Amino acid sequence: MSQVYTVAKVADFKDGSTICIEAGGEQIALFNIKGSFFAISDSCPHAGGPLSEGFVDENLVVTCPWHGWCFNLHNESPSNDGVARYKVLVEGDEIKVEIP
Repeated sequence: MSQVYTVAKVADFKDGSTICIEAGGEQIALFNIKGSFFAISDSCPHAGGPLSEGFVDENLVVTCPWHGWCFNLHNESPSNDGVARYKVLVEGDEIKVEIP
């Protein structure tokens, strides 16, 4: 059963920024891209690089800062690239992440 965690406030999370948060025992990179929020596992499956410190391009692809591996933030379907994607909910000023 999924659990929903409040992880940040919209007002405190500037456009274009990324933070690493912990929810449900998971380290998660949370991205604010032009007011849309995306959440993925923070650890690159290649060598554990912090994806929250990576570069995000205009196609919503984050590049791992350690070795350049790339991951699509917008991929909502299950993928086999080793990076978990999490559903993000915005309720009022609260940003929530759903952990399966």
